[in-house]
Amino acid sequence: MTTFLRLRPLMRVETLVLAVIAWIVATANFAWWGAVGEGRDWTQPSNWIFLLCCFAALVALHFVLLAPLAFRWVVRPLLTAVVLVSAAAAWYMRTYAVMLDPTMIQNVLRTDTHEARDLLNLDMFAWVLAWSALPVAFIWMVKLRPVAPLRALLVRGGAVLAACVVAALAFFAISRDLTSFMRNHKEARYLVTPGNFIYGLALQSAHRVEDVHVAREPVGTDAHFVRIAYEKPPRVLVLVVGETARAANFSLLGYARETNPELAQAGVTAFSNVTSCGTSTEVSVPCMFSPYGRANYDERRIRNSEGLLDVLVRAGYTVKWLDNQSGCKGVCKGQGIAYEKLCSGDECRDQDLARRLSEELPQVENNTVFVLHMMGNHGPAYFKRYPAEFRRFLPDCATAELRECSREQVVNAYDNAILYTDHVLASVIHTLNDDPRRLDSAMIYVSDHGESLGEHGLYLHGIPYAIAPEYQTHVPMVVWLSRQMASSGDVDPGCLRNKSHDAFSHDNLFHSVLGLMDVRTAAYHASNDIFDGCRGGGIARSLAQVRIDKGR
Repeated sequence: MTTFLRLRPLMRVETLVLAVIAWIVATANFAWWGAVGEGRDWTQPSNWIFLLCCFAALVALHFVLLAPLAFRWVVRPLLTAVVLVSAAAAWYMRTYAVMLDPTMIQNVLRTDTHEARDLLNLDMFAWVLAWSALPVAFIWMVKLRPVAPLRALLVRGGAVLAACVVAALAFFAISRDLTSFMRNHKEARYLVTPGNFIYGLALQSAHRVEDVHVAREPVGTDAHFVRIAYEKPPRVLVLVVGETARAANFSLLGYARETNPELAQAGVTAFSNVTSCGTSTEVSVPCMFSPYGRANYDERRIRNSEGLLDVLVRAGYTVKWLDNQSGCKGVCKGQGIAYEKLCSGDECRDQDLARRLSEELPQVENNTVFVLHMMGNHGPAYFKRYPAEFRRFLPDCATAELRECSREQVVNAYDNAILYTDHVLASVIHTLNDDPRRLDSAMIYVSDHGESLGEHGLYLHGIPYAIAPEYQTHVPMVVWLSRQMASSGDVDPGCLRNKSHDAFSHDNLFHSVLGLMDVRTAAYHASNDIFDGCRGGGIARSLAQVRIDKGR
C-alpha cells in the first residue's frame, strides 16, 4: 500500500481538469470528428492541422467552462460525473444518430422511469464502463497538490486566461474552414460532448427557475358554447394523441402493408398531408394544444399560457385526460381538467384507454371531451407496445437494442405496433357508435411526431426540426364522425374527404376542435379550422336562430 501511495502522481487541480477534458474530447466525440472529417483528404497536412486546432480549441473552451467550478473538494465527483455522462451521451448519439440539443436534454429530464428503462441496456453499460473506467480510476488515484487559497485563485485565473488565448489562436488558425463548416452544419455544435449536455442542462435549469414566477397567460376568456335551438344529447369528442406514429406506415395513407384494416372499415377520413409541430413529445404536445403553434413558435410562451383544454372548460365542457404515457406535458394542469394515469407497470397496453372510455361514457351527462394519450409506437422497445396476437409482421425485433436487429425486423415490430393502434382506435369508435343514447360524437386521432427507422442511419426521433427528416414530421391524422353528427348536418363527411389531401398541421388542431365543438371565442380562427366550409349545422343553425329571435 505504501508503495502504491508513493506511485500516485501529484498534480494541480488545473492539470487534472485539463487531462480529463482532453480524454473526453478525444474519445466521446465520434459524431463530431466524423462530421468535421467527412470528405477530407488526409494526405494533406492542412487537414491534420485543422483537426489538431479543433482539438485544442475544444479542450481549451471546455477548460474555461469547467475550471471555475472545479474546487479542490468537489473536483473528483464533478469530473467523474462529467466522464460518465459523456460516455453515455456518446453511446446514445452513436447508437441512434441523435443530437443532444436543448430539446433532447429536455426530453431526457422529463422522461419517466418506464420510458427510461427501454433506453438502458447491457450494451450501454458496457460502453460506459469501457470508456470511463480508465479516466475515473485516474481521477481518484492522483494526489492533488495543496495550494494556498490566494495562490490557487491566481493560478486558476491565469489558467483560464491562458485557455482563452489558446482557444482564440486555434480558432483563428482555422477560422475560414471552421466557419464554413458551421455555417453549413449549424446543428453540429450539438454533437460536441460534454458541452452539448452542459449547455442543455444550464438552459433548462434557467427556464425552470424563470417559469416558476410566470403567471399563465389566459386564452379564450370569452369562450362559450353556442347552444342549438332544440334539445340534443351531450356532444362528445374523443381526442386521441398518438405517440411516434409516422404517416409513411399507415395503409390508410398508401403504405403497402395493411396496417389499418379495422379503421379502413370504420368510415374514417384519413388526412395524408399533416405535419407535426416538433419531433418530440415535449415540444409537440404543448404546441398542438396551443393557439400559437409552429407558425408563431415560442416555446416559453406556449408552456406558460393556457391552451385548448382550458378554453373548452371555460365554454362549459367537461374535460378529462386519460394517460398511458409520461404525462400531459403541462397541457392538463388548468383548473377543471381531470387527469388520470391508467398504468405504471411494464405491460401498459393502449387497449386500457378504450376500456376506460367505455366505462366513462355511460356516465357522461353534459358536453365532454376525453383526451386519450397513447403509448403508441414509443421506441426503441416497439415489441412491448403490442400483445402477441398482433405479431402479424415477422420476424419482429424483440429487443430495445435496435442495432442488434435487421432493419426489416425493426420495421416489422414498428408495423405491429401501428396495427395495434389501429385496433385501439377502432375500439374507441365502436364504443362511441354503440352508445344507446345516439350521441353527437366524434374521434380525432393525430400523432405527436414521427419516427426514423434506420433511414440514413437514423433511429428514433428528436432531430432538430430544421434538419429533421420527413419521417419524423409527417404524421397521420384520422377523423371519425358519428351518424348523428354527420346526418344532422353538423359536418358533411363528403366535404371533409375532399379536404383529406390538403396541407394541414398541428396548428389546425386548436381551431378545428373549437369549431367542431361549437365553441365561440376571439381566439378561434376559421381559416385554421379543418371543418370550416364543411359545417351546415351546429353554429350555423344557432346563429340563424339568433337572427330570427332578434328580428321578432
